[in-house]
Amino acid sequence: MSTLHTRRLDPFRIEIVRTPPMRTTGLVYANQAIERTLGDENVLHQVANVAALPGIIGPSMAMPDIHWGYGFPIGGVAAFSVEDGIISPGGVGYDINCGICCILTGMRLADVRGRLDKLLTALYNHVPAGVGSSNPKLAATGREFRKVLEKGAGWAVKKGYVPPSDLEAHEDEGCIEGADPDAVSGKAVERGQPQLGTLGSGNHFLELDVVDLVSDRTTAEGFGLFEDQVVVQVHTGSRGLGHQICDDHVHAMVAAAARHGISLPDRQLACAPVRSAEGREYFGAMACAANFAFANRELIVFLIRSAFEQVFGGSFERLGMRLLFDCCHNIAKLERVVWEGAVIQACVHRKGATRALPPGDARLPGRFRETGQPVLVPGDMGRVSYILSGEPGAAETFFSACHGAGRLLSRHEAKKRARGRQILEELRRKDIRAMAASRATLAEEIPEAYKDVSDVVDTVTGAGIAKAVARLRPVAMVKG
Repeated sequence: MSTLHTRRLDPFRIEIVRTPPMRTTGLVYANQAIERTLGDENVLHQVANVAALPGIIGPSMAMPDIHWGYGFPIGGVAAFSVEDGIISPGGVGYDINCGICCILTGMRLADVRGRLDKLLTALYNHVPAGVGSSNPKLAATGREFRKVLEKGAGWAVKKGYVPPSDLEAHEDEGCIEGADPDAVSGKAVERGQPQLGTLGSGNHFLELDVVDLVSDRTTAEGFGLFEDQVVVQVHTGSRGLGHQICDDHVHAMVAAAARHGISLPDRQLACAPVRSAEGREYFGAMACAANFAFANRELIVFLIRSAFEQVFGGSFERLGMRLLFDCCHNIAKLERVVWEGAVIQACVHRKGATRALPPGDARLPGRFRETGQPVLVPGDMGRVSYILSGEPGAAETFFSACHGAGRLLSRHEAKKRARGRQILEELRRKDIRAMAASRATLAEEIPEAYKDVSDVVDTVTGAGIAKAVARLRPVAMVKG
């Protein structure tokens, strides 16, 4: 594709002008600070490449945490007509339903300060972390594993690990319809079976935070948040299962695109029509991975509650441990969208983007009808995170918002800059305790490897996509 032409529409939006073979414009959400992080045009070219795919509805979009990804940029949002559009594994990513959940507690920082080291150790021991980590005690096999793939978080409820009330705190109640275990390869099953209830590595984490600022008291009260409250964030996904499913289908779709006469500006955008046999098969397998991820995070919630019970005594209910919300940010979903006054059935790809439903949306469970959906936006391991709520302005993004800070440095460059440094000691000087399965992971995840999440949040709130509800400060964390 030739040189891109961009123009700033307002303080929070940059348009990529339509240039052939683009079928539509590109729209990047970026304030001045985020614009300075975009660097060269490579990542914008990814936005433009997505705009060249058939059946796209509206612009090809990117949230302010945009960075380079496989085919689609991470932070990318794109909707495609079910009638003549496509579905693409690159628009979902390798870690299918990588997502985040937030667990509330009834405790303040002073309640845990004296037992913080003991609590961190208990969390580290309860939740397996690291490359290839497994959890034999929670593994499911055979017919039971098929139920995990079909039922998602509901499986964890039925097995008695978590209470039924947790399901209302999940996007789509923790289950994507249309899962087809027969579309999942034996190799993917083999990789996934031992990894239920595990954190993994890379940017996945378990983090103990304290609410250090409430921006919207009414919404915060609706969510159950208060200043100085201790909360827990968990960031992980479908582990080896999702990675293998993506790998299996992305290669098959290169040939599928050719068979269906789809011209690809980048082979990593391999895709197939949504309603084709290849498209349906990928969707069925992807939904299985998404449901695995929902179940995986719920099992980790169970393990976290168990760790708290061990350290503080009594039940998790007495400790006020309630799931605020669990959302996915690597997914393709069939949704009804409104574009140019028409209601269209679409396949909405959110890759490194979170659904953000506003108050009154019929898809919200009762507890969030007045507040809007919680939007969880973690920062890096040395800076703050945010809890937002969806706003009506998110209609222009097909109700999508950012999912985190967004990388600035490659993992290789981050490791290079971390050479010789004592990352754990640097964090401790910020009054943040950390335990990690690998020093290499700590090096890859140094704070300067990421954008400042406050700039990301300033953009989505300024654009009217979401509003800030509370800010979280990290206290302790487990890394893979």
